[in-house]
Amino acid sequence: MGSEDKQLEGFQIGINDYITKPFTFEILASRIDNILAQQKLMHKRFQKQIEVNPKEIAITSVDEQFLEDALAVVEKNIADPDFSVESFSQALFMNRVTLYRKLLTLTGKTPIDFLRTIRLKKAALLLSKSGKSVAEVAYETGFNNPKNFTKQFKEEFNVLPSQYNKPAKGD
Repeated sequence: MGSEDKQLEGFQIGINDYITKPFTFEILASRIDNILAQQKLMHKRFQKQIEVNPKEIAITSVDEQFLEDALAVVEKNIADPDFSVESFSQALFMNRVTLYRKLLTLTGKTPIDFLRTIRLKKAALLLSKSGKSVAEVAYETGFNNPKNFTKQFKEEFNVLPSQYNKPAKGD
């Protein structure tokens, strides 16, 4: 399995590294440490800020490609209030458990939290740029109930959607 063809095949299906026999324990340990450090760095990067616009993400790894695909699926279905974690996982051709583990590892968010965060960030963008009402934005971003939308928006941004990006009185 050490041939270049087998190594290329492995990288094309998404493996992180390839080591052939014979190998030394030090090299193996070093490669494992590097992979874990890269995963930890990516986890921190995506946990802090998930971009609403996936076109701005530069593809540099299989994990980033996965996140780009996940964002594209969410954006395509953002207005559908019936878009569920099950639908999300099917659109990415994986089961719910795999989607849960992968998103939690990369972003620190469960699929439902990931979906909610993208919807709320899209809503914030619409509120600040479109001039639409809170209810219109709520329905456009897949929330069935404007009251629930308002509650979740306030939890995420610490401000009511009706006050988002509005100048404070006296400004």
